[in-house]
Amino acid sequence: MPSTVIVGAQWGDEGKGRIVDICAAKADLVVRYHGGNNAGHTIMVGEEIFALHLIPSGIVRGKPCVIGSGVVVDLSALLEEKKNLESRGLQVDGNLALSDHCHLILPYHKALEKADEARLAARRIGTTLRGIGPAYADKASRRGIRLGELAYPDSFREHLERNVAEKNEILTKIYGAEPLCAETICEETMQQFRQIEKMVTDTSVLVSRALDEGKAVLFEGAHGTLLDIDFGTYPYVTSSNPLSGAVCAGIGIGPKRIDRIIGVVKAYTTRVGEGPFPTQCEEELAARFRAQGREYGSTTGRPRRIGWFDAVIVRKAARLNGLDEIAITHLDVLDQFDRIPVCVAYECEGERINEFPNLLEKLAKCRPVYEELPGWKQDTTAARRWEDLPARAQEYISFIERLLKVRTSIILVGPKREQTIVR
Repeated sequence: MPSTVIVGAQWGDEGKGRIVDICAAKADLVVRYHGGNNAGHTIMVGEEIFALHLIPSGIVRGKPCVIGSGVVVDLSALLEEKKNLESRGLQVDGNLALSDHCHLILPYHKALEKADEARLAARRIGTTLRGIGPAYADKASRRGIRLGELAYPDSFREHLERNVAEKNEILTKIYGAEPLCAETICEETMQQFRQIEKMVTDTSVLVSRALDEGKAVLFEGAHGTLLDIDFGTYPYVTSSNPLSGAVCAGIGIGPKRIDRIIGVVKAYTTRVGEGPFPTQCEEELAARFRAQGREYGSTTGRPRRIGWFDAVIVRKAARLNGLDEIAITHLDVLDQFDRIPVCVAYECEGERINEFPNLLEKLAKCRPVYEELPGWKQDTTAARRWEDLPARAQEYISFIERLLKVRTSIILVGPKREQTIVR
């Protein structure tokens, strides 16, 4: 198995954790390269369900895992996730390494995000309120505190006190919120650091060495392409780059080290939070999808917005990520429909367009152009080979492949590991 990147090719929640879990069976190392605990990957093993937010999904397979420098880390969330996994029999100690370059999410980041979303009211972004954006903002403005800095407590305390004084000015004078105590934050953070200190290392060297030794490395993305801070539906995006190219900066390796890129898509489209969604369907229809597909955010629990498959956004994802293949999840959810529309283009001010608009002002004027395919109205959950799928389900997948000019390598027909078709 070569080095492989798994990326979301829609607005996130595509089922990347499931695909990582499948590919991790043959991997030697599983690596997370961006985002924070605002992501969620759900894996079902037998009747057990594991929801992961920071630790790479390969931990469920007992694989060595890495959290790279592109990830922002909330130590309290990391320790809670570690405790939960270990209470269920999974081995985290000895199987997890964290980059000393990871920036920390601290209590003032969460306080600032919560206050700002409340201020924005109807114009809010719809964040998870976990402090991700403010942590990345501090990183970009060179105010951030990196995980390795905690190995030098005096330097960390001095840096933290400066930051808390600055953030308290903003919290109290702009938002009218309560100030935070630097001493309390310092003591809590150092206590948390001592519990994971042995896991902190130069992960760029660790991953590069694994690749040099010919090991199979799996790079795990979070979120989705249309949430990319540069190429997504800005400002309704995440605060990092989910694209495959971000592996290089988020881990510290060169682009020639990547051999294979898999884009994960649902057989339809979903998104959580605010922002444009051209194929979004009415709530009555969305409820049918939601009931069958368990369409609730694994991090927030919020009901996802639902729409038909949008080839325009996935074509963009294929171009931006350089997809070699796609994995289609939740195909079984479409078993219930007589007719299945697929968005093949947009109509905008009397013109048919095939590329996703960069500006929200233009996107707001776009309407989906659908081609309707016949449904198969048969249960696909027992299919384990391509030949087991109904002919019309095969036609649906082949139609999507032609639209995207990318082949399908994996198809999921249910939430369990065994409900997988590998082509």
